[in-house]
Amino acid sequence: MRKPKETSFADRLSTAATAKKAAVEKFRALASDPELAERQAARQAVRAMRDRRTAERKAARLAEQARLAAIKAAEEAEREAARRAAEEAEKAAREAEAAEQAARALALEAERQAARDARYAARKARKKKGR
Repeated sequence: MRKPKETSFADRLSTAATAKKAAVEKFRALASDPELAERQAARQAVRAMRDRRTAERKAARLAEQARLAAIKAAEEAEREAARRAAEEAEKAAREAEAAEQAARALALEAERQAARDARYAARKARKKKGR
């Protein structure tokens, strides 16, 4: 079995500090790299195009929803107008039926009156003949 390295705490601290410095230097070298700037600009352009397409799709979806809502509202208004027209036609039919019944009642009353008058005239005529 191998014996673990025996390093002191100070050795470990200095190794960690050296590693951090190396990482920072590597990052600084990448940050000043012109290719990195180009790649970042390209990513930014792609991101902007993606966001624009997303916004266009959302706008198209909202426009379609608005169009469908307008169609639905128009159909609802049409149904409401048809319902009102049907109610008015039904009301007119009821009024016509009521007028017809009133006319029949008047005609029936006139017939009864004529029959009464005829009976009365017949009775008077009988009384006159009998005298």
